[in-house]
Amino acid sequence: MITKPVYHHGSPNRTGILLINLGTPEAPTAQALRPYLEEFLSNPRVIEVPRLIWWPILHGFILPFRPKKSAEKYAQVWMPEGSPLKVHTERQTKLLQEALQARLPHPPIVEYAMNIGQPSVATVLAKMQQQGCERILVIPLFPQYAASSTAAAMDNVFDVLKTMRNQPSLRTIKQYHDHPGYIAALAQNVRDYWDMHGRPDKLVISFHGTPRASLDKGDPYHCACQKTGRLLAEALELNSSQYSVCFQSRFGRAEWLTPYTAQTLTQLGKDQTRRVDVVCPGFVSDCLETLEEIAMEAKHTFIQAGGKEFHYIPCLNEHRDWIQALADITCTHLQGWLDADATEESCQLSRKLALELGAKD
Repeated sequence: MITKPVYHHGSPNRTGILLINLGTPEAPTAQALRPYLEEFLSNPRVIEVPRLIWWPILHGFILPFRPKKSAEKYAQVWMPEGSPLKVHTERQTKLLQEALQARLPHPPIVEYAMNIGQPSVATVLAKMQQQGCERILVIPLFPQYAASSTAAAMDNVFDVLKTMRNQPSLRTIKQYHDHPGYIAALAQNVRDYWDMHGRPDKLVISFHGTPRASLDKGDPYHCACQKTGRLLAEALELNSSQYSVCFQSRFGRAEWLTPYTAQTLTQLGKDQTRRVDVVCPGFVSDCLETLEEIAMEAKHTFIQAGGKEFHYIPCLNEHRDWIQALADITCTHLQGWLDADATEESCQLSRKLALELGAKD
């Protein structure tokens, strides 16, 4: 059981923000990829196949071979500072802290964790308790809710809370797929790219795919993606012939959400489309899936099919409008909490009154 630091009367109570991203291996090596993939693919939220069936497949066919292949892909996009996902998440955390400091008289503490890998949710929540966070707002960095991403992250948080004797107050954000600030940031990010590189004949709005069965079971992810795509197209003043919404990263033989990105790009190439731009609004940070699967593999698919020019538009990353939108989302969900953050004067008064009533220091 995680033990909270020894309580002292008059200790300041703080509000904390916990950003959670998917996760990343520690290095682009097979040795680092194996435990990462094992943890990721063992999560029943991610793979909804009975363990009796899935376990032999995972340990007999996937883990012996896939880590090496995945490591080779990671090596192509690895940054000098480390994994792109981790680097951008660290930067976003720092920039959000600075944005909140500029807005609020008593800004909250901002930390980030990875649902898989390091820094772990358990480690960061323990750190936030050490910092005196009695209230924590959890923001999964997945704009569109899916059980395999957002719910998996929240499961992790709740599992950690089960080990705490003195739990903090908790608020969570389910999704922000249609938040005006998020949509405006996406649109401005695309415009900024087009101002530098010109406009395409077709904008492909590609989201991470999930099995079709998840939609049939009631997962709202597909609808959220469609709405984000529609709102982004409207913000860019595109008509229905100028953009497509599709889904990437199909895994296995089962049907996934359609249309598939690879098939969409193949058809556009066969149609002799001069230029296609691809943007991935489901990711707020560039990662292996955007930098390798889309910027490299999808480009090859399009060109091989007869397309002429392919552009990948980077994720929001540290875009100024995204940081401000994230600050807006945060402040909306903090209403009523920041007033409870104790000032130094109130802490001293609380300690004085407690001691007068016979409390132990």
